[in-house]
Amino acid sequence: MRVKLNPNERTLVTGGAGFLGSHLCDVLVERGHEVLCVDNFFTGSRANIAHLLGNVHFELMRHDVTYPLHVEVDRIFNLACPASPVHYQYDPVQTVKTSVHGAINMLGLAKRTGARVFQASTSEVYGDPAIHPQPEAYWGNVNPIGPRACYDEGKRCAETLFFDYHRQHGVDIKVVRIFNTYGPRMNMNDGRVVSNFIVQALKGEPITIYGDGSQTRSFCYVDDLIDGFVRMMDTPEGVTGPVNLGNPGEFTMLELAELILELTGSSSRIEFFPAAVDDPKQRRPVIDTARESLGWEPKVPLRDGLKETIDYFRGLLAA
Repeated sequence: MRVKLNPNERTLVTGGAGFLGSHLCDVLVERGHEVLCVDNFFTGSRANIAHLLGNVHFELMRHDVTYPLHVEVDRIFNLACPASPVHYQYDPVQTVKTSVHGAINMLGLAKRTGARVFQASTSEVYGDPAIHPQPEAYWGNVNPIGPRACYDEGKRCAETLFFDYHRQHGVDIKVVRIFNTYGPRMNMNDGRVVSNFIVQALKGEPITIYGDGSQTRSFCYVDDLIDGFVRMMDTPEGVTGPVNLGNPGEFTMLELAELILELTGSSSRIEFFPAAVDDPKQRRPVIDTARESLGWEPKVPLRDGLKETIDYFRGLLAA
């Protein structure tokens, strides 16, 4: 039987003002949780959680997870870390600290309070995969000294810490690996492919593809992903993960660009540039574990999710 989170539980969300964190805060507040949103606002935005500030079940704290946090909580969702290459490569040392020190501090908090703690890991732990699609049992193919390593290896180390705290100290952990996710509240300048293509199309600028456009990604709409987060946190103790969360539909960059041009009605042309260093050529999750353990699979088709995301960016650009 699935263990349901109780309303009125005090739930900490680190990175709670970010793209994913703010959507998670919305769902938790709707469920009646007392939500403590923690963010240092490096990539998060007050605009993402402004609508929650007057809610008695929501509290906002400016804090950097690389420093210890002394609060009393029942559940911890650890989402704090810049997740786009533009942001995580801006200060790579700080990115590693956020993943590693942040994990240590949140695990220490969970150990002290007895809280269940959730780690938002990433498909980047698979690197440029030699196995396609990627199951959780695949150990990955990561360049440990490349320009993406601050994020890839930081997240891999965080997973190590989570499982060592679980084995050594009995901390109740939940680990998911997030594949490409998109939707409203993405940062307009984060350098991710969906936001890049949409903003370029809406502005009538060239659509920039790095590489020949044949590299693939799988795109999960944010509402589906957050549902997976909550389902994972609801599982009984002992279901630790890691669990892949993503949409197994696979699209080339060229297919994505052409679909966004169609949906925006843009006359932008497509331009090709040299591929980024260590950019994975293929990325698609095996989600059998999520189906079996969580009863989860994504429901929102790419076309429908892109329409919502385009409307969001169109509103930002018109403001």
